Amino acid sequence: MKPTAGAREPHKLTDKGQATRARILEHAAELIYAKGVHATNNEQLRRAAGVSGSQLNHYFPTKESLVLAVIAWQAERVLTFHRGERFTCFDNLDAFREWADFYVRYERAYQEGCSLGSLASEIIKTDLDVHDELASAFDQWRGIFRDGIERMQRLGRISAEADPTQLANLLLAAFQGGMLLAQVARDIAPLKDALQAAIDYVQTFATSLDAGVLQAR
Repeated sequence: MKPTAGAREPHKLTDKGQATRARILEHAAELIYAKGVHATNNEQLRRAAGVSGSQLNHYFPTKESLVLAVIAWQAERVLTFHRGERFTCFDNLDAFREWADFYVRYERAYQEGCSLGSLASEIIKTDLDVHDELASAFDQWRGIFRDGIERMQRLGRISAEADPTQLANLLLAAFQGGMLLAQVARDIAPLKDALQAAIDYVQTFATSLDAGVLQAR
């Protein structure tokens, strides 16, 4: 993702400055999700984050710089979670199923939705020049799945005939679509079904080695 235009970069700030900036971004993300970009104003954000107008302008002199930073901040949270050790770099089918189970078991998943997807749905409607940043965020997320499937191929756990990019697109689309339907229905079932179907399809490319591991478990 390219640097946030017009905003003071986090690594140039003191620890206190970084904490203030992070607090502003957290509240900005919440307000944009709840009210939309255009309905979110500086006064609302200033009160929510407990900062002065001068502080807000110091870190984010324009709305576009704020929105760009919110995208980067929210994307980093999602990507860090998916790159964590708990999913073992998504190098086996069990890791994908554990990922799906995490969201299915998370009791507030259908209420909160996907933090990045919900943010994108609000921002994409605006005339702000942020489309490249949104595309980059989702491409990095998709890349985590694609890299995992490629590792599975190198380890002999999945057929060389599998298309890692296509399967990564399927997994991400199943998550985003399933999460939206779950929010509408206020029921986790659509997300559960979508993720299970997507991972079951990935499993059709599993070699006897990985299939044997799954059966043993």
